[in-house]
Amino acid sequence: MNPYHHFVSEFARVAQEGAACPLGGIAPLPHPAPALDAPKALLFSPHPDDESITGGLALRLSRECGWRIINVAVTLGAKPERRAERLEELKGACRFLGFELSLAAPGGLENIAASTRANHPKLWSSPVAIVAGLLQQHQPKAIFFPHELDWNSTHIGAHWLVMDALAQVDGLSCHLVETEFWGQMTSPNLLVEYSVQDVADLVAAVSCHAGEVKRNPYHLRLPAWLYDNVRRGAEVVGGQGQAAPRFVFAQIFRLRRWRSGRIEPCYPGGRYLPVSTKADMLFPS
Repeated sequence: MNPYHHFVSEFARVAQEGAACPLGGIAPLPHPAPALDAPKALLFSPHPDDESITGGLALRLSRECGWRIINVAVTLGAKPERRAERLEELKGACRFLGFELSLAAPGGLENIAASTRANHPKLWSSPVAIVAGLLQQHQPKAIFFPHELDWNSTHIGAHWLVMDALAQVDGLSCHLVETEFWGQMTSPNLLVEYSVQDVADLVAAVSCHAGEVKRNPYHLRLPAWLYDNVRRGAEVVGGQGQAAPRFVFAQIFRLRRWRSGRIEPCYPGGRYLPVSTKADMLFPS
């Protein structure tokens, strides 16, 4: 008998059991109020649900280090008839995770794509000014946003939206944390471990986006993706041929710094962040 049959069959069984879990409506864990002078991180989410899919490091900063996490909803999705519902789902997910919520515009921004940036500079200038205003207002210590090759047109647009806005804010110094979901980064440099509790809470938060996960059950696939990130991250972050860290779940990022109007590296090579190390060590003053 194949000794791995039980191992694989358990994956299939658990996936089927997960499909019976409720979508949203789960009482959030207590979230202590952050200090008035707590560091801020802005998490720029191209769509409602991205804050939960890519927000694990932000969640660790909130829980372990008392940071204020402000999710900036760049859009509320492409379908106008779904936006009110998606906003309510987003509020539920942010409430569950303990993230604050800021809408870039009351109904979300429109035409956030690289094609708008290239072909309609006047139209592009308005959302850039809005995001620049948010950066100026909050003076974040870290910014989370998609990398420039994240496949989905709105994800790529959100990358350039943040980068163009950064160029308009004088004197801002912060860390840039680029995320991936639809498209893999070619040069990541950070692999962040998540605990079982972290992952369970991210899955629950994604489930709040019921309309989306009924179409495509992202929440049920999330643990497998984070599991596989350990395989990939061991080499694309740690170096070709390196042994994998003893993580079960992890997420891949690119961490750099914005200072004096340009991007600077934070460290040479790649880095692992285990759950045994507080997440704010990545962001020295």
